[in-house]
Amino acid sequence: MDKGSKINGYILMFVVFGGFLIFGFSENVKGPAIPRMQFDFQLDESQLGVLLALNSLGYLVACSFTGLLSRKIGIKWTGILAFGSMAISGILMYLSTNYATLSASYFLMYIGNGMLEIGLAIMAARIFTRNTGTMMNLSHFFYGLSSMVAPIIAASMMGWNVMGGELGWRGMYLIMLSLSILPIIPSLLGRFPQEEHSQEERISLGSLVRDPVAWLIVAILSFGVVSELAVGSWLVNFLEKAYGWEVDKAAGMLSAFFLFFMLARLFLGPITDKIGYTLSIMIFSAFSGICSLAAIFIGEKGAILFAIAGAGIAPIYPTVMALIAKRYPKGTDTAITFTVTLMGIASVIGNLLIGFIIDGVRRLFSSEGGGDAAVGNASIIGLQAGYGFIALMALLCSVCCAILLAFLRKQRREMIELQSN
Repeated sequence: MDKGSKINGYILMFVVFGGFLIFGFSENVKGPAIPRMQFDFQLDESQLGVLLALNSLGYLVACSFTGLLSRKIGIKWTGILAFGSMAISGILMYLSTNYATLSASYFLMYIGNGMLEIGLAIMAARIFTRNTGTMMNLSHFFYGLSSMVAPIIAASMMGWNVMGGELGWRGMYLIMLSLSILPIIPSLLGRFPQEEHSQEERISLGSLVRDPVAWLIVAILSFGVVSELAVGSWLVNFLEKAYGWEVDKAAGMLSAFFLFFMLARLFLGPITDKIGYTLSIMIFSAFSGICSLAAIFIGEKGAILFAIAGAGIAPIYPTVMALIAKRYPKGTDTAITFTVTLMGIASVIGNLLIGFIIDGVRRLFSSEGGGDAAVGNASIIGLQAGYGFIALMALLCSVCCAILLAFLRKQRREMIELQSN
């Protein structure tokens, strides 16, 4: 490799790693900011719900066109457009004067986030052609790192004194999203690998729809990601209401989850390359599901197992991206778009199901009567059922991996038999 190629490789790595770092910040600074937004605009809970729903909508809209866009204008300019739209959304958020303008700027931010997630996955698949599992997990380590510190940094920044007043959520978003400009500079300088296959050679969307392996990969990613994202939404709530923990203590356990999560992405990547992507996901997701179930059954003394489960769930997303890159080298962008779009829909449904399960089980047990103590027990049982569903998602992810392994081995045997005849 000549010196120029080596320098270009470092530039592209900076874009991918920096992109994941900024992606984590943009997605996870909202926790401390949302209560202040709600206060400033006097939003009721339904308006806040609509605002948050724009996250999923913007993400799904971006998923629907990013793969096509990358083929039309190239992955380089797709990434630059994603970074630029996020920076512009920060300016619009700073200038927002009412609920409508805030919603519009939030929607644009999540369009940029969705484009960035798909774009970074395509970039990484093209750049990291060797040790793909290791490099994919390392890339997502930077997302985990920024996700872990983003709420702390955001809360601190909003209290900064700037020109005689607090920086607030507007200034915080303006500064944090302005960081999106930084990866644009190396993006302009770098030479990105292009799709090497002609249109005729590329795998089509129709081929993916007819491919049972593609649907198994969708199921694996969907179950794994629902389990992963649900922890951030429900763990603190579970610990506070089921065990009576203070918010700081419960938030500390969530931070511990993200610590195990981050370290797993840093250190477990080489294992995925060594023993195989599908087998790795099967083992890690089973470990996560068993840890979560054990934590529920043991009770408060086993709460640390909720955090340790993060080590199992963390490698799933990046390892599935590596699996897609290996399985569909002739049209990785199409395969990633297909998989991640369906995963996004499944994530919305999964989180809705968790809420319905908690409420449904609580109502079922509280309807039997017995006073306040019975109502309290019913609430705890409902929370346990909801969190049990999160554990079940991880276990189903593992089961789907086992089915995929069996299917691929059968395909391999049939191919060997055809070649020998």
